[in-house]
Amino acid sequence: MVQVTDIVQLTKIASQVRRDIVRQVHGCQSGHPGGSLGCTDLLVALFFNIMKHSNQFNMKGEGEDLFFLSNGHISPVLYSVLARSGYFDVIELATFRKLNSRLQGHPTTHEHLPGIRMSAGSLGQGLSVAIGAAISKKLKKDSCLVYALMGDGEQNEGQIWEAVQFAPHHKIDNLIAIVDVNGQQIDGPTEVVMSNRNLANKYSAFGWQIVYMDGNNMADVVTSLHTAKELCGQGVPVVIMMKTEMGAGVDFMMGSHKWHGVAPNDEQLLLALAQLEETLGDY
Repeated sequence: MVQVTDIVQLTKIASQVRRDIVRQVHGCQSGHPGGSLGCTDLLVALFFNIMKHSNQFNMKGEGEDLFFLSNGHISPVLYSVLARSGYFDVIELATFRKLNSRLQGHPTTHEHLPGIRMSAGSLGQGLSVAIGAAISKKLKKDSCLVYALMGDGEQNEGQIWEAVQFAPHHKIDNLIAIVDVNGQQIDGPTEVVMSNRNLANKYSAFGWQIVYMDGNNMADVVTSLHTAKELCGQGVPVVIMMKTEMGAGVDFMMGSHKWHGVAPNDEQLLLALAQLEETLGDY
């Protein structure tokens, strides 16, 4: 992949991806725009600037960095970034959540969609899968890294904490986990549903190295990811605490759990698109 190093250009790509997100969800009147919009800058930075990867998809992913989406309901942002990276034609985004589409509401491997290496419907599993992939790379002496994105509401899942304990014990130091700390989940604010207390302190107590990121500031996203990469190879895994705003980029979707899984109507779509610059051409 051709690396995009200019922050302004990365920001323009992110604007187009946000347009793709709201259009996908509107097109089928189903899906999860809030978290997708919040994580857009991260995925754009990963796929266009940070990761070594090829859109000539190979499931084994040998000799390239791997990305695992644990909070699979934010599939619209992953699908858009994959399409805009050349994994498949962007016109396929119009089939999101429709019958016989490869772009299901949650990514699935049986659809054989390029770029998808795990099914991500049930929450809490992505970190475990990423650890397995990281171990595989170590055994094969593959120096590339593994990235895994989780939600902060997802931290309620017990399997997460088994994986959090496992990785430092086994010195999985080719792994960068990212927690989307937007403070919202489907039933309300995370502090109301089940408080995470201080996530960074918890991960640190288990032996992880901590990096903090402003997930809706592209320059800080890129800088923080480079910092995380530099911390790899030191015998312990790295986790990024990524502060984002649910619905980032669309003012009426920001700051509330209400847009976790609600599609915009026709009028709301136009309002959203008016705030997002079309930079690569709509599908």
